Amino acid sequence: MNRYLLILAFLCFSAASGCGYMLGTPAVQGVRTVHVPVFKNTSFRRNVDYLLTEAVQKEIRTRGGYRLDDADTADTILRGRIVEIRKNPLSETRFDDPREVQLMVGAEVTWVDRRSGQILQQRTFPLGSALSQSVSNVSFAPEVGQSLATAQQEAASRLAAQIADMMEMPW
Repeated sequence: MNRYLLILAFLCFSAASGCGYMLGTPAVQGVRTVHVPVFKNTSFRRNVDYLLTEAVQKEIRTRGGYRLDDADTADTILRGRIVEIRKNPLSETRFDDPREVQLMVGAEVTWVDRRSGQILQQRTFPLGSALSQSVSNVSFAPEVGQSLATAQQEAASRLAAQIADMMEMPW
């Protein structure tokens, strides 16, 4: 019986180590800490920059690949700018009140190594014709009690997940 357990343990170990599997979040070599300053906001919607910054910081903490740090001591800095926020009605009542509304948030993000000045990643999450997976897109229905505030929070969380995906090491 011990022989079978030994063979099974060996097979499991060799399969896990030889097939490219890894434990934890794939992180960029030599980078342990990141500073995320408040995103800049060029739109007229207030507080979305704070919501997005908080969501990105929470996503980085949750994934565990990097540790948040101050601007003076962090290895890298993740800067972002909200370039556009759109709110479009998807359907209306017979009195032209919005029944369902779509909220889209587009942002530009640059991840810079503070020590060398090298750009590690740079990406734009644009709005426009090619917005299928490049932007945070949320719909909500004011008629049934959903609000713009909850939609903004959801859009920030979705965009933060995309930004954190960008920070992970490519396979």
